[in-house]
Amino acid sequence: MKLFFRLIWILLTQSRRSRVGIMDSVSTPLRVLPNDLDIFMHVNNGVYLTYADLGRTDLMLRSGIFQMVRERGWYPVVAVANIQFRKSLTLGQRFFIHTQVVGWDERALYLEQTFTHGDTRVAVIYIEGRFLAKAGGKVTIQELLDCLGLDQPSPSLPEPIQRWIAARR
Repeated sequence: MKLFFRLIWILLTQSRRSRVGIMDSVSTPLRVLPNDLDIFMHVNNGVYLTYADLGRTDLMLRSGIFQMVRERGWYPVVAVANIQFRKSLTLGQRFFIHTQVVGWDERALYLEQTFTHGDTRVAVIYIEGRFLAKAGGKVTIQELLDCLGLDQPSPSLPEPIQRWIAARR
């Protein structure tokens, strides 16, 4: 992970932050540092995806998912990501990543990650995530739902994700 020291910060401080359920939203605070910037002095587009990794890690740790999947020898992967930029982040700005599982289908788990600075929506990332087994092979959505204790149908996926899925099939 490129933002190694921030990952360590999330690992060290997660026990002091509130516990959440898998369907809850997690807000992860961060600040723009000099190594996050590109030549135009705003956050490089690729850095947003790395920031998003931190938000998903925060959700997994605070909801207890991290330990459950680790014990089973599973690990998460991003299959597809779609990002929409609205505003730029610049040096020193404090911002939040709001990460939430918004639903699932027979193939994947879907997350929405919204970046905010104050009341301004900076970017939104939609993630199609899956889990793989270290022993090889994919973890089915049903196996994942059973592990998470989710025996409910998926919430209705947001319209942007529905359009995105339809366009790829």
